[in-house]
Amino acid sequence: MTQAPLRCKDLAISDSGFVFDPVSGTVFTVNSTGRAILTILKKGATNSEISEALSMEFDIGKNDVERDIDEFLDILRGHRFLQGNDN
Repeated sequence: MTQAPLRCKDLAISDSGFVFDPVSGTVFTVNSTGRAILTILKKGATNSEISEALSMEFDIGKNDVERDIDEFLDILRGHRFLQGNDN
């Protein structure tokens, strides 16, 4: 997996999962897994680095983590917080 090009670096993320996009004014909430993925993405991590971090943090198997990451990244792409189709 490779790093996805980001527009989400500008997102503000609270500890409770409240997310604000200052570019569009969009607000939404994410669960703890989504918050962790966004936080790690903002640091410029690759998908494999995200997978490793989530596996350790949530004690989840690699296949489940990678599926969750792929699904979440697809959602972010659909809302144009990520560009491209990197996996």
